[in-house]
Amino acid sequence: MNEYILLMHEDAPDRAASNDPQLWARYLGALRATGQFDGGSEIGAGERLRKGQPGEPAACAIGGFIRVRAASLADARQFLAGNPVYEAGGTVELRELPPS
Repeated sequence: MNEYILLMHEDAPDRAASNDPQLWARYLGALRATGQFDGGSEIGAGERLRKGQPGEPAACAIGGFIRVRAASLADARQFLAGNPVYEAGGTVELRELPPS
C-alpha cells in the first residue's frame, strides 16, 4: 500500500461548512473506519525560509493535512468524499508520499 497526504487549502467558498466541527468529526470517523487513516492535523501560520534571506509568509494558506494509505492515487481519491473542505468547494491537494 502506498501512502498519500491530503492538503486542505483555506479557499472554500463556504467557510462555515469547511470548518464545521461536526462535519469533521463525521469525516474523520469514516476515515478511521477504513483502517487506512494514518492521522493528520490542522496547520498554523508559517513562513518560507531561504538561506541568507529574511523569512517570508508561507506562500499559500494550507489549513491542515491528512495521511492515508491506498493502492494507487486513483484509489486515494475516494478519501475526498465527505471531506468538509472539498465538499464546501475548496481545494484539496492529493500527493503521494514516496517510500524513503
